[in-house]
Amino acid sequence: MIVSPICDLLGIRYPVFQGGMAWVADGKLAAAVSEGGGLGIVAAGNAPPEYVRDQIRIAKSLTDSPFGLNIMLMSPFADAVAQVAADEKVAVVTTGAGNPSKYMKLWKDAGIRVIPVVPSVAMAKLMTRLGASALIAEGGESGGHVGELTTMVLVPLVCDATDLPVIAAGGIGDGRGVAAAFMLGACGVQMGTRFLSAEECGIHPAYKDKILKANDLSTMVTGKRLGHPVRSLRTAFPRRYAKAEFGGVPDDELEQMGVGALRLAVQEGDAENGCFLSGQIAAMVNRVQPAADIVREVIEEAEPILRGAGKWVR
Repeated sequence: MIVSPICDLLGIRYPVFQGGMAWVADGKLAAAVSEGGGLGIVAAGNAPPEYVRDQIRIAKSLTDSPFGLNIMLMSPFADAVAQVAADEKVAVVTTGAGNPSKYMKLWKDAGIRVIPVVPSVAMAKLMTRLGASALIAEGGESGGHVGELTTMVLVPLVCDATDLPVIAAGGIGDGRGVAAAFMLGACGVQMGTRFLSAEECGIHPAYKDKILKANDLSTMVTGKRLGHPVRSLRTAFPRRYAKAEFGGVPDDELEQMGVGALRLAVQEGDAENGCFLSGQIAAMVNRVQPAADIVREVIEEAEPILRGAGKWVR
């Protein structure tokens, strides 16, 4: 069995986090992952605090195991949601799309483990100084908001820059990815796209079907001009957005184009106007299964790979 410091730190069985996917990772999915031995994570996204509180309480009603809350710091409700996290005393807060420095004391005073997503060594060092409990090093292969560096490059750089436990994310979807993450110096993984195929994931069937049918070239990145690039499936909306992005459309109009597109994908499966966020590993997701099986399967796949690594050393 894989033994990892992150399991002891958080009280979880397997060193597997479920990614905080906006409008996707609700209380039901988070609870299913935590019940399966991983760390389920409710995603706040751009949702108002009332929605976030409801999803936290749904997760609490379904599991006694630890789970987390992901807060997207670009959200207009970030301040209010940060307070909800403290009030509800979630076990873990993960953060994305920004710098969580202003909230660190609030969360730590509430006894919350803060585990920010970091896209660079500089951010990793800053979060270490501010007292983060661990770090998620997420490469640009991931879905949603992405950075410039790949997982293969970013993870060892972050591991060298901090003494904190590091969770590898981006492009990880099976036991080979888990084993590779450990070889790079991480002590756990975060997966988002793989959990889109979980039975407990409530996305529209059309969204799930697109993930199951994706191939290696099915994703694209848009939004670089605005400074917050996003990876999604190569559907009608991101193709239109890319044309606008490089066609001289003013920034404010470009920003408005994306408003509500993710919800259209998640809730309505709108193939024309929806933005179907996905990482590059969608091509490796080929069946629907319970979230607990996903957690267990990737660990069971990784164990023989790690045990057999010695065959390459003489």
